[in-house]
Amino acid sequence: MRLKKITSLPPLSDRAWLSAPHPTLPLLATCSSNKTVLISSLRTFTPQSTIEGGHKRSIRSVAWKPNTGPQDNPESVLATGSFDATAGIWRRYEGQYEEHNHSHDHADGCGEHGEDEEEEEEWRFAVVLDGHESEIKSVAWSAGGSFLATCSRDKSVWVWEEMDDDNFETIAVLQEHTQDVKCVKWHPEEELLATSSYDDTIRLYKEDVDDWACCAVLTGHTSTVWAIDFEKPESNRSLTSSRLVSCSDDLTVRIWTRTSSPDSSSSTKKPPSILRTNSIEEQWAETACLPAAHTRTVYSVSWSASQPGRIVSCGGDGKIVVYEEFEAEPQEHSEKKKWQIVAEVEGAHGVYEVNNVCWANRWDKGKRFEGEEMVISTGDDGVVSFWELALE
Repeated sequence: MRLKKITSLPPLSDRAWLSAPHPTLPLLATCSSNKTVLISSLRTFTPQSTIEGGHKRSIRSVAWKPNTGPQDNPESVLATGSFDATAGIWRRYEGQYEEHNHSHDHADGCGEHGEDEEEEEEWRFAVVLDGHESEIKSVAWSAGGSFLATCSRDKSVWVWEEMDDDNFETIAVLQEHTQDVKCVKWHPEEELLATSSYDDTIRLYKEDVDDWACCAVLTGHTSTVWAIDFEKPESNRSLTSSRLVSCSDDLTVRIWTRTSSPDSSSSTKKPPSILRTNSIEEQWAETACLPAAHTRTVYSVSWSASQPGRIVSCGGDGKIVVYEEFEAEPQEHSEKKKWQIVAEVEGAHGVYEVNNVCWANRWDKGKRFEGEEMVISTGDDGVVSFWELALE
């Protein structure tokens, strides 16, 4: 296999930090040091609109609220996290998305300048969430969209609950990390929050009766843990065997597996004990260290949704690397499954660092089969590139 570039978006005016695909629509949000978020079409790989005016410094992170869009709610909701220490909530009505954007997508380029201006005005800066004392590094919505997590250089993680439209309440301030918190990520099926930090650890949190508490600390990395991602749900995988991937300044990519969970039967909805005798502690173990590939800091990892045993990583060395899990020959005292590198590209963004990679469904005309995913990379050169896995 090899990674083959499909195309790239026109470069932004400054460093691009992260790109996030919409959960249900062919849209991509890219945040940048130029204080804006670019919304692009995944059908035609062209810019559509620019969100600006809500932050005073670089926008470091962006996340789409799940379960939004024409299917059940004709509105897209974006959360942004900025170096100005605030998070923002942006809203846009998507009721006429299909007819409006089909004509927009099939126009040459991204339409007349007037159309762009009109579309930009559709985004509404609804809420400012403040409380952090320093730069926000990451934002993430829970699977159901009820909670938003933010983390910061101030060493704290905040959990916000949306009480009703444009009304968010802080329900937890988590301060167990001893250094800058780099990333927040929610479990795809549970209200379980993972965080990674400059203190070399990963922490897991969940609600304990009336408060949020740390239920596991994952140690093993020897330097900053830059990013984490949960494995997407599989029908044949039990709740207790969830897996998490992490990447670090120590040049490694590691897999962590949950070996036990006290509330794996929480679906029975037993009433909480007043005495709080039931521990929320979970057991996680490092179960794999992926083959060495990077020569500088590994900044981002993403777990494929369509191919459970497939992960992509990127880093300061300009590389993008794809790994796959395979059944190994049975040997005594060895794991049944191992990981191998199946594709990599050097200098993916020229001489620039690659800040983020993610998997996204293909919506473009070049899609080869239903459910095909592509890799989206975002770099210091301000460029967003799209890659397909091609056979040699």
